Parts: sequence; C-alpha cells; structure tokens
Amino acid sequence: MKVMAQMSMVMNLDKCIGCHTCSVTCKQAWTNRSGVEYVWFNNVETRPGVGYPRGHEDQEKWGGGWVRTKGGRLKLRSGGRLKKLATIFSNPKLPSIHDYYEPWTYDYDMLLNAPAGEHTPVAKPKSLLTGEDMKISWSANWDDNLGGSRETMQDDPILKHMSEHVAAEFEDTFMFYLPRICEHCLNPSCVASCPSGAMYKRVEDGIVLVDQDACRGWRMCVSGCPYKKVYFNHKTGKAEKCTLCYPRLEVGLPTVCSETCVGRLRYLGLVLYDADRVAAAATIEDETKLLDAQRSVFLDPHDPAVVEAARDAGIAEDWIDAARRSPIWKLINDYKVALPLHPEYRTMPMVWYIPPLSPVVDVVADSGADGEDARTLFAAIDRLRIPMEYLAGLFTAGDVPAVAGSLRKLAAMRSHMRNINLGEEQDPSIAASVEMTGTEIEEMYRLLAIAKYEERYVIPTAHTEEARELEELACSLDYDGGPGMGGAGPFGSSSGQQVPVAVENFHALKNRQTADRPSTPGRVNLLNWDGNGSPDGLFPPKEDG
Repeated sequence: MKVMAQMSMVMNLDKCIGCHTCSVTCKQAWTNRSGVEYVWFNNVETRPGVGYPRGHEDQEKWGGGWVRTKGGRLKLRSGGRLKKLATIFSNPKLPSIHDYYEPWTYDYDMLLNAPAGEHTPVAKPKSLLTGEDMKISWSANWDDNLGGSRETMQDDPILKHMSEHVAAEFEDTFMFYLPRICEHCLNPSCVASCPSGAMYKRVEDGIVLVDQDACRGWRMCVSGCPYKKVYFNHKTGKAEKCTLCYPRLEVGLPTVCSETCVGRLRYLGLVLYDADRVAAAATIEDETKLLDAQRSVFLDPHDPAVVEAARDAGIAEDWIDAARRSPIWKLINDYKVALPLHPEYRTMPMVWYIPPLSPVVDVVADSGADGEDARTLFAAIDRLRIPMEYLAGLFTAGDVPAVAGSLRKLAAMRSHMRNINLGEEQDPSIAASVEMTGTEIEEMYRLLAIAKYEERYVIPTAHTEEARELEELACSLDYDGGPGMGGAGPFGSSSGQQVPVAVENFHALKNRQTADRPSTPGRVNLLNWDGNGSPDGLFPPKEDG
C-alpha cells in the first residue's frame, strides 16, 4: 500500500444557478492576458448541450483519454510514442479556435465619444484576435439556458448514443448546469501525452501543472485530455491549464471559483488513496464498474493501518487530520452521493458531482402532489423528464442504478428533513429505504445544505520545509515577464499598471502606442500616455525664441 494525498473537489449540481460568477472570477485571476483570450479554466455549461469546446466529449473525433487493450492494459487513445513522434510537427487532433470561439470585445469608445447625431451610436463587436469587426456566432456557452438548443441538440455526444425516442423528447425535458474545471486526475492522460515532460502531477497534493520552462508547445496534451481542459497560449507558445489555485491552497485558502461561488456548491478537501491500486482500477474491463473501482482506491483516513502507512509515507499529521475531516471522503465514500465525470475515460478524475434533484421536486409539485413526500418523490425519480440514461452517460459510464441510488438518497434526505421541520413523526422507513440511518441523513443534510465555510473547505497548509527546494512559493504566472506572460512585446509597455486584455487588447495597444495623438480626443490618461504626440493643454505653450 502506497499512501498518497490528493486535493479534490465535489460540486453539488442541485445548487448551481448558472450565474457564471466562478467563470468570471477565474478569468480575471488566471487568463485575463493576451494569448489566452479564448481560454476559460472554469466554465459553466448548460446540459443537454455540446459544451466547450463544442463536442469535446466525442473521443472518436478528438482521441482523448485511455482505452483498454485486449491484453488488459491501458494505452492512449490518441496513440503511443511512435504515433506522437510521427505527428509531432502536425497534430491533426486539435480543436480549432472555431471549436472554442473567437473572443471579442466591444468598441466602447464609440459610445463614449461619438459626435452628436440623429441615431444612437452602436458599440460594434471587435475580435480580440484580429481587431477587426466580427459577427458573433458562437461562444463558450452558446447553449446557455438552452438558448442554442435548436442549433446544437443533434450534436450532443451523449444524446447521439441514446435512442431516437430520447432525442425527440429533448424539448420536453428540463436543463441543468455543469461547471467544469481540470479534473486533476489520478491517471492523467495529458501528462502521459506530453513529449517534453513539461506536464507533471505534484507528489505532495496531486495537482496537475505545466512547467512553463520545459513546455515546447507540441500540444499533444491538448489532444490527450478528454475533458479538453488544457489550452494553448498563442502568444507564448506554451500550454496552460487550471492550477487548482495552488498558491491559495498552499496557505489554506480555497480556489477562486470556490470562494466566489454564489450557490456555495463547491467542496474542497484532501483524500488519501493507494497509488498501487490506480492502474488496476483504471483497467477494469466493465466500464460500469469503474465507479466502484475508483471508490476502492480511496483509503479510509480513520483506519489506524492507513494512518500508520500515511505517516510512514511522510504525510504530515495535520494533513492526515484534514483527510479525516474532509467533506470529499464523506460525499464520495460515506454517503456515496457524489459521482465522477466520464469515468469511462479511465483517467480517474478527482472533481466529482452530485447529480441534480431539484427539477424532480418541481415536476412533482407542479402536478399538484406533495413535492417532498417520500413515496411520490421516489416514484418520480424513475420517471424523470430528463432521461436517467443521460445522467448516467455523464457520471457513471451508463450505469443507471448508480445514478438512481444517488438521487434516491437526496430524495430521502428531503423527505426526512421535511418531517423534522414540520414537527411530524419520523418515518424510519425513509432512511432505511436508502440503507442509511436518520442520524446519517441529518449529517448529510448539514453538509449539503447549511455547512459552514470551514466545513466545506478543509484545506491543510503547505509545509515549506518539505517543498523540495521550490524556486518560489508564488505562482509563476502572476507577474509581468514571468513564464507564461510573454514579456512586454515588440511595442514596449505603457507606464503605470498593466491594462488587462479584456479592457485593451494587443492590437489596440499597438495602435495607441504608435499613434501621434491620444486615442480619445480631448482626454489624456497620464497613466497610459506613452509620450507620443503633444495633446493640447498637457504642456504649457512654448515661448517664442
């Protein structure tokens, strides 16, 4: 038994309202730079839908993740070393910018400074890549609130594998939101795909990162990741991805997306796992058994033998205590309500999801019945307007009973707590029907509904004395000129603080710094003035002679 620690996340989809606050704050913190305008380390997709980049789940097209050979071993779906060597200068399995979307901004200066006229001025969309006018025809969430469903329904990879009957009833179903970040897998195919060895999985906490100095921009990692959560910076020529905000985790703070989540649906914590079991669990032949196989890899932090083995492996005592208090272990292994995203990719993802139940309650209530009565609620789960097969296609490799079991526990929790809140007599059969006790259901309710900050985020701080001579404790992307930032560029840099790319893109910077007058007539911003030209009123008039 080789005990290792892994920082993990669970998201409760029952509480996601699709506000995209997590995406925006992540964007401002990590990818608000030139070269990664199209990149969203965190994005929220509307399901059913094609996602971002479009159709990223179609591994027959993109070749991400692992496949099991007839001999019971794993190989990369995109090919081994010889295949990568043959295509290293021309990788054919890469999403284009049109599969992502062409990022844009608006010509706000037209609104602010247009001369008086008969018609209201319009802020035209401008491409952040070319600086030219553009027509918006795709985005990172074109399916938002099913707004693009008529255009994209037939392209949903999961619906394609389901019956025509299910697809025909798509318009009658409800939707739900699916936030996505890098899965920081136990068996990451992106790391195995990298020819230069720039991608690695940190030993101390399992976070998957890219060494910006070692990256050579082959982009095999983009192809190898089945979740398409590795991106290419077109300015630096380097790969970038979600870092799980490791500079924050190292000092005990949650990720930016977790900290700013309006619905409080994210849980962060440490789990202990047996590294010796990972390969065997990932090579299980029956894909529907991969869920249980991955659960078996996790180690009970309350087991004295596991604790002793963790100490022998050099895991600090406060980390072992954090694993005992972790909400992740409880949701995945104690209550068994959290499920992994696409376990059939065999990467052993470490961002898990609690499937949505709220729409089921709404459907029952709309029919005139009691939406939280146990008997009606259990019966409604079997007749979901969204096909149970669809949820199973996302979270259990098609194992419908596993999804139903998770939803039944959530339904039992609602019914049990309803009786408590109304002061009615307890019905022990509700908890017994899902193989739980009333006490366990109440503890699960506390964690899912009213848990405090320190219960949702159990994050042990890093031990700098064991950091193996880290060059720096801060993130290497957080300063101008650092790896991944691309330096000042050929046109120099303006005085004052660097302007975010969302405000002023590369082309606008070039135009402004090579102009002989301020970009906004009559107004001078001294923080951004580069010394070119001589705006009226900026200097006193020269004396004659």
